Parts: sequence; structure tokens; C-alpha cells
Amino acid sequence: MIARLTYGARPGEHARVRALAPTEREAAARFIDEQLAPGYDDARADQAVRRLEALAEPVGELYEYQPALLRDQLADSTLRRAVYANRQLQEVMTGVWSDHFNIDISKGDCRWLTPAYLRDVLRPHALGSFPALLRAVVLSPAMLWYLDGRVNRRGSPGEQPNENYARELLELHTLGVHGGYTQDDIMEVARALTGWTVRSRGESRFGIGRVEFNAGAHDDGEKVVLGQRIAAGGGARDVHDVLNIVIAHPACARFIAGTLCRRFIADDPPAAAVDAVARTFATTGGDIPATLRTLFATAEFRAARGTRFKRPFHFIVSALRATDATTQGGRPLIVWLERLGQVPFQYPTPDGYPREAGPWLGTLLWRWQFAGALVAGRIEGTRVNPAQLVGRAGGERELLAHLLGRLPTREEETAARASRQAIALALSAPAFQLT
Repeated sequence: MIARLTYGARPGEHARVRALAPTEREAAARFIDEQLAPGYDDARADQAVRRLEALAEPVGELYEYQPALLRDQLADSTLRRAVYANRQLQEVMTGVWSDHFNIDISKGDCRWLTPAYLRDVLRPHALGSFPALLRAVVLSPAMLWYLDGRVNRRGSPGEQPNENYARELLELHTLGVHGGYTQDDIMEVARALTGWTVRSRGESRFGIGRVEFNAGAHDDGEKVVLGQRIAAGGGARDVHDVLNIVIAHPACARFIAGTLCRRFIADDPPAAAVDAVARTFATTGGDIPATLRTLFATAEFRAARGTRFKRPFHFIVSALRATDATTQGGRPLIVWLERLGQVPFQYPTPDGYPREAGPWLGTLLWRWQFAGALVAGRIEGTRVNPAQLVGRAGGERELLAHLLGRLPTREEETAARASRQAIALALSAPAFQLT
């Protein structure tokens, strides 16, 4: 359970959680409560990213920085928070939504707007309300830039609006490919989204990065979305009417439930689990914590072990956590994310990094090399103390058990004749690649 809700257990984490209650099931429930508690302390993670000062700047001030600096600091801060956060589920869900509402930082003004997107939109809403999250995403400067929403304007009679933003809103963000909408629905949503723009560097000296509604560029006529009428004259309210209609559609609950079940259960989750999660999503109005509680209570979640292949970011963070590594992050770790192919906010298409195992199986050689470099101290600014790990675990066999999540085989024990070898072997083992 800990492995699923987090980016991996630190040494001693299983014992700490088990001590929360008399029985394992009660302890698991306490751990879930702990992870969902809004005020749960995360001072260590905040301290770890404190020196990445550019990321704290207001949106307009981010334009004063070189894009390469912001790109690296964004990846660095995401990695450091995942390593050091106590509120692990917050970081996991921030990652889930980062893929679900993907942005490529290299596109246009996204080079400056993406850090604020993560800070002000995704992370604050990651464990809140899906409707609030969706509204924040849809009207965020970064997403308006990325999906061309800022250039979607009312045209002359006979001209079509830019449908890119509307299509991805329905297909990737809310209803899914088979969500029951038509091309006419896409065009009606596109009309409802006209008129929203973002002040850019070349257009204004003031208010750069600010979202504005231009009533003159908005199609204010009547619209029909998924069979529901939006009256003419709604202006800026049209976008909110569209989102209300889409969120209430049954396909939205099932689509989001499927997304969550694929992350926490398996690439192809059982229909019974998806149905249960979708019901809670629908009845609670998209309350994310309530939806997750239902997911974590399913028999399918409790039975799932070794059914999810760690993606590169997850693998690297879990290796750092499992070995209790100390890290200053920076380019030396970002380079490894680049080699394995998963740097945050650098996937070029709106669907985000692949969630299923297949595309990542080819990274195994790089994973083995990372494990060797980590335990050998060849990653600048990142250190592991093997002797301390063995001592805290109570021996090499016990350390292997912690890293593998099971007792080692005789062959694994024989191969791990020294502390560094034991750690590298465990991090390279098939069992460590799975959750």
C-alpha cells in the first residue's frame, strides 16, 4: 500500500506506518488519513527547493529569466519535492494531473508560464475538487498558450473557430476518446471558448502573462453542447457553463476513474474498480480525496502487487528514497531523467508521457547504470551511505528485503557480496521496477 500511494518507502517507513494502529488494516487507514490531511507537515520538501528562487516569482516576473534556467529549475524542484516530501500522495497526484493536463514547456510563452502553472494550478488543486482543478487549468495562461486557446476568436460569418483547445478538453481532459461527443459538440465548445487571451511579451509591457477576456472576440450566440442549450449573451460565463455540462456528463466520471485506477491498480484495471470509483466521483461532485478513498478501499487495489511498471521519474525518485540518499538535485540528476526519457513538462504532445509499461521497457539498461552510479557516488551532489543503510536495516539480507519488498533469493544474496553491490543489485532487480 505504501508503495502505491508514494514514490517509494524510505528506510523505516514500513515500521512507522505499522506502528500507527494495532492492526495492519487500521494502520493503512491511518496512513491514508495522514496523506490526505491538508495541514500535513512538509517543511523538509519546502526547504529542499528554497534556493530555486526563480520559481517563486509572480507570473510576469518569470519573463525576466532565461527559459533554460526555468526549465531546469522546474524539473529540479519537481524531483526534489518527490524525494523529500512527507505528503507523498500530494506529489504523486500532482504528477498524475501533470500528465493528464500536460504542457510542453518548450512551446512559445510556456517557457515562462509553466512554473506558475505547476505552482498555482496543479499542486494546490491536486487533492481538492476536480471541477476547481479543471476550471483553473482551462483558464490558466500556460494552457491557453499551449493549446492555442489564446488565438481562438470569433470569425467572420462562415469561418470556424480554432477547435484545438476544445478537442483536447473533451478527448484528453474530461470525456475520453469514446465519451459520446460529436464533431458538432467540439465546434460548439470551441465557440464557447472564444475571446480568452493572454498578454504576451510582444503585445504589452504591462500585465505580461495575464489572462483576459475580450468580449469583442467572443462568439456570443446560442450554443448546444452535449444536447444542452447555452443561451446567447453569456459572454465570459460560457466557459463555466460548458465545464458544468461536461463535468456532469457520465462519461467524465468514468474517464477520470479510469485514469486514477490505471495509476494505482494496473494498466488495464478491472471494470468493477473503475465503476466503484466513478460512482464516488459522480456522487461527490468530483471530490478527489473521496474518490481516492473509494479506490484505496477496493479489493482490486488491495490485491494489486507488482502490476505497475515504474516510469523513469518514479524509478529514480524511489531509488533515492529507498537508499535514503541526500541530494542537491541539479543538472547531474536531470541528465539521468533525460537519458531515461522523462523530464517533467518536456513531453511534446498533449496526451502526456505514456502511462503503460510498454514504452518504458527499453530503459532497463539506463536504470542499471543509474543504480551503479548512485551507489558508487558518481552522481555529483547526490550521496548514499551503504554502511549506514546496512546497519539500520540489521544486515545485508534485511537491506535487500527492504529494497526488494520481499526476502531475497539465495542467488541474490550470493551476488550481493558487498554493501554497494547489494544496493545496486536490488535497485536493478525486476522487483524494484514494479509497484
